[in-house]
Amino acid sequence: MSDDAPDRARSFRYDGEVRPGEKRQFRYEVGETYLGDPVEIPVTIINGDEPGPRVCMTAAVHGDELNGVKVLQEVADRYTPSEIHGTLVLLHVANVPAYHAQQRYVPIYDLDLNRSFPGKAGANTAERMAHQVYRRFVSQCDLGLDFHTSTRNRTTMFHVRADIDDPEVVRLAEAFGANVVLAGEGDAGSLRATASRDGIPTLTIEMGKAHRFQPTLIEKALAGVESVLAEYGVYPSGERTEPSWRKVMGPSEEKRWLRADTGGLVDMQWGPSPLVNEGETICTITDHFKHEEHVVDAPFTGLIVGVLENPVALPGHPICHLVRISDDTRAEIEREITRGEFDGYRSYGQRWMADDEEAE
Repeated sequence: MSDDAPDRARSFRYDGEVRPGEKRQFRYEVGETYLGDPVEIPVTIINGDEPGPRVCMTAAVHGDELNGVKVLQEVADRYTPSEIHGTLVLLHVANVPAYHAQQRYVPIYDLDLNRSFPGKAGANTAERMAHQVYRRFVSQCDLGLDFHTSTRNRTTMFHVRADIDDPEVVRLAEAFGANVVLAGEGDAGSLRATASRDGIPTLTIEMGKAHRFQPTLIEKALAGVESVLAEYGVYPSGERTEPSWRKVMGPSEEKRWLRADTGGLVDMQWGPSPLVNEGETICTITDHFKHEEHVVDAPFTGLIVGVLENPVALPGHPICHLVRISDDTRAEIEREITRGEFDGYRSYGQRWMADDEEAE
């Protein structure tokens, strides 16, 4: 019987091999520095005793997005080969140069690794790195979870991004159990879009702020990971996460970016939950002398999924991304608010605020 027989566990091969029943942690070279030193990504592979799907999880594709790095550290520590049916492939820091610089893009040339997949062997730095990451690890998997946060000066509501026209991606999104799903194929060259196009259903998980760990969101992500592993039989003893409400925001949903009409200082007044009623004040924008004040009100009752965090604005700056919700969804959100279980939108005493559509 061959090693790839469906009724037995398989070795995972890159340049090396991780046999069934093994857990291996190593650094894998994806490039070089100016000095010719290797650029190495930290990798954990947990290959189960029993056969099952291969699940790839990636973090820090953008180097300043750290919540996912902590999620993968915990996943690597939490599961053992004896518990796993299949394989977990964890790429703890996919963009090491940006991670070292604590910035979003590959330094010097500001190359976006998440617009560079599947990459090319003989192209620029980002595409070479993407090529190694994708060819050696991602392309060998059956499912993908790609963890992101907002970029600096913003923070993102806990949600997933998924191509809801793909039934397998829909199954994965439902298994992860987030309340909010932002529908779309994803940008060309993104890890999510590339993998899903190649038959590897993949989600982007957006969660919180850059440059920090946010325990509430990390715990929610870990619950989502367990839920996915349970749904696909990778971790049979795991628990599924079933949200009390779910909002899928597709292209036809009524949503609107509210923009600043004047420049000035921004005082956000919504919160602590992202539910706002028609006519409620979201923020005010004032000049430095407080002689002029511009009030931004909610044009309809909805859910805030994107908000400018920077307290200064120019005319035209996006202030708030608001999505209309149904009465039933509103009632479910209000019940969660009453129970004190609405996603931990205040972390370390700060409001969450989401980034725009370009964050992924």
